[in-house]
Amino acid sequence: MSDSDHDRDNDGGPEAYYNDTHRAFLQAFLSRGSMTFREAQPILAAIFTIDEKQEEGDKAKGTEPADVTQEDFESYVSALSTMTSPLDIEIRSITHQVSKERIYALVNTTSDPVTQLATLHNAEEIAFIRRVIDAMFDKYNTPRMEVMCLDGMQANKLRSAPRNEDEDVPPQEEDGNGAATQTIGGLKGLRSSEVENVMHSMVEEGWFERSREGFYSLTARALLELRQWLVDGYNDPDLNPNEWQRIKFCEACREIVTVGQRCAERDCCVRLHDGCGDGFWRSRKERKCPRCSRDWDGKHFVGERAVTETEAYMRGRRRSGKGRSSRGDVGRSSLAGQAIEYGEEEEEV
Repeated sequence: MSDSDHDRDNDGGPEAYYNDTHRAFLQAFLSRGSMTFREAQPILAAIFTIDEKQEEGDKAKGTEPADVTQEDFESYVSALSTMTSPLDIEIRSITHQVSKERIYALVNTTSDPVTQLATLHNAEEIAFIRRVIDAMFDKYNTPRMEVMCLDGMQANKLRSAPRNEDEDVPPQEEDGNGAATQTIGGLKGLRSSEVENVMHSMVEEGWFERSREGFYSLTARALLELRQWLVDGYNDPDLNPNEWQRIKFCEACREIVTVGQRCAERDCCVRLHDGCGDGFWRSRKERKCPRCSRDWDGKHFVGERAVTETEAYMRGRRRSGKGRSSRGDVGRSSLAGQAIEYGEEEEEV
């Protein structure tokens, strides 16, 4: 079904083609924060059906989700972008690094990004979320292991802000599990149970995603929202383009890489999303890094596979017989966490 069937006044400014069907779609978008074309099809079909029945009454046939085209969807996204732009809100899109689906998200272009993605949380929780993101892109993101994710055990260790060694030891309280929490900078920190609740809520709200192996990472929507903030916060603008940086972009699509493949040369910054690799190499005569000319073997990874593809991790799984873990892993030692810690210790040797 063509979008022109629902937009009948095409003269004049943007308001001329923005009607109640667009407003209904915007409400659906706002309630979700992000959306794929596949997710939008039944929503738009329901909106189109209601609009048809208002125009034609009971004789209206209605619209099936399969009848909603990519053109319909993109037309509505374009109209929403035009109308929300004066409010400093944009609709941006990115390809999910694992599912390969194109994801469209509402992005606030003016407010502090981390505060924006944590608006439903209190000050202690926002401070904790900042520490989690910092751990993802700093502590667990080194030239040797670009993990850029963490598990529940690492998250629980971040429940209180680190204390400045030059300061007096702040007063401590015990949480419900007998673990001490510190009051730092006027913030008490979180209890272990609260850490679990915050991590779960960040998944439910679409900012973090949790893998089957128990690793938490930023969603595609969060990468859209935080793109410039991550670059400004973790990359050194004074380094030359060939020096290692914490935030790196796919050589093919130019989006941030937190899941994919890396050059075998530790200090080289060339990265590729798994889904971008085939098209990228088809246009080249040989599989060599375009910057350092090192052979590209596809066996060096970014993301949780930087840990899970190691012999140490696989050996640990065989010894423990550990299966997939559930949500309730915060505060308990896990194989995923041990593997990250192992990588850090090996790097220090």
